[in-house]
Amino acid sequence: MPISNNSFSSLLTSWMQSEEIILWGVADLRSFSTPFAATGQRFPFALSWAIPMNPLIMANIQYGPNQAYAGDYDRVNVRINELAEKLAAGIRDSGFQARPLAASERTDPVTIKGDFPHKTAATRAGLGWIGRNCQLITRTFGPWLRLGTVFTDMPLPCGLPIERNYCGRCTLCIDACPAGALRGAAWYPGLPREEILDVQACDSWKIEHYFQCHKGHICGICAAVCPYGLKLLKKKPV
Repeated sequence: MPISNNSFSSLLTSWMQSEEIILWGVADLRSFSTPFAATGQRFPFALSWAIPMNPLIMANIQYGPNQAYAGDYDRVNVRINELAEKLAAGIRDSGFQARPLAASERTDPVTIKGDFPHKTAATRAGLGWIGRNCQLITRTFGPWLRLGTVFTDMPLPCGLPIERNYCGRCTLCIDACPAGALRGAAWYPGLPREEILDVQACDSWKIEHYFQCHKGHICGICAAVCPYGLKLLKKKPV
């Protein structure tokens, strides 16, 4: 997928359409500590996109994850990683640097983090905001999605960052969390994750109670009860 220097944006749009990705954008990350490119400079931009989960499966995990959810989680992660590698290769073929960010990869087991938050790239690209469940929430899919990210130095028009929470007074995710790990803070850019989520309490609960699903690395209850996700069940199939 070589990308012409004269029409990066239009060809990326065509590529996203060909891959049936309807929610994507470009994030300006020049003020963030992104990974380093081969040039020794940090990547200034990232392409961010969302792949939806199966709505019926998501609606059925309000009381805990199941094997159907684990299977869909795997399916979407594989798709994200395939797309990320394909997109990064195309960008490199066009003479620019690119690095895919793996889906759901913990590179710091102590703080339970990856190399860079997919959610940060997504909010800076204008895809959505961080809800009280510490998940990205979008108008299109609610939180019933997973995110892909490719860092690049390709010059692209960036999206308008979303910088506020649109959850209103809703606390359904907080009430539903069996670990009591959600702290109720309304997100804004720069708010520490610890103000929203007690990640150790969340992780410990999952390992103790849901070990049969990816050894306790997934749950999904806080996403399953979100009204922005549940509204998908009311949409008529196309």
